[in-house]
Amino acid sequence: SQEEQEKEYAERERKREDLVAQCMTEEGFEYTPNVQDVSFSMGTETEWNPDSREWVSQYGYGMINYPGRHDEPVASEQEYVDPNADYVSSLSESERTAFYEALHGPTPDEEDMPAEGEMVEWDWTTAGCYGWSDNEINGDDADTTDKHQPLIDSMNTLYEDMMSSPELTEADAEWSSCMADAGHPGFTAQLDAQNSINEKMNSAYDGMSAGSSATAEAVEPGAMVEPDMDGLAEEEITLALADLDCREKTNYRDTM
Repeated sequence: SQEEQEKEYAERERKREDLVAQCMTEEGFEYTPNVQDVSFSMGTETEWNPDSREWVSQYGYGMINYPGRHDEPVASEQEYVDPNADYVSSLSESERTAFYEALHGPTPDEEDMPAEGEMVEWDWTTAGCYGWSDNEINGDDADTTDKHQPLIDSMNTLYEDMMSSPELTEADAEWSSCMADAGHPGFTAQLDAQNSINEKMNSAYDGMSAGSSATAEAVEPGAMVEPDMDGLAEEEITLALADLDCREKTNYRDTM
């Protein structure tokens, strides 16, 4: 349940902060574990139900519009207070720098900064006491992945075999014929319909920069132009409703 998840998260954070305090003490600093509740809740009660006609009529596949999208986040009533603020403010500038380097690791030199768009692999050994505490709690993810790789491969093979099974291939063919009759030809498999909306969303956001916009001359150089998603949202709902109709007509859900 959500309550159990929040409890588990709080326990992990307390353990992490206790380890950080231990590490900072060994580095010669004072550190008070920061275990305040600063969780956020979107407060929406609308369920995710893509097999409901009412739901699909409002959200389509739930890609552009979805439950809670326009809800304002509600912060916890407890005001955030940094328990280490007074101690840090009492340090000299050089001591403060050393404190944060011990806590988060040294700031990379300019020549070591990643190039724009370059992925950076996180290294806990260079991330100070937070990095050390994270490794103490989570261990080496790579070892965990290697340990369970045979299971992961078997699960992937099972899914691939299922998606290419004669039963599902036949169901996809019936669904595809139904979609063509409904005015939406060109889809071979049921997932192709939703993927087509995802591809159009990606294309729309790829064209956000003013340089690729038809209205580039009307905005400042380098500005970003938010794509108009209203038309695509309507297209998504229309396609999702046809998809739902064809899944019901061909008994696709039960076959799956």
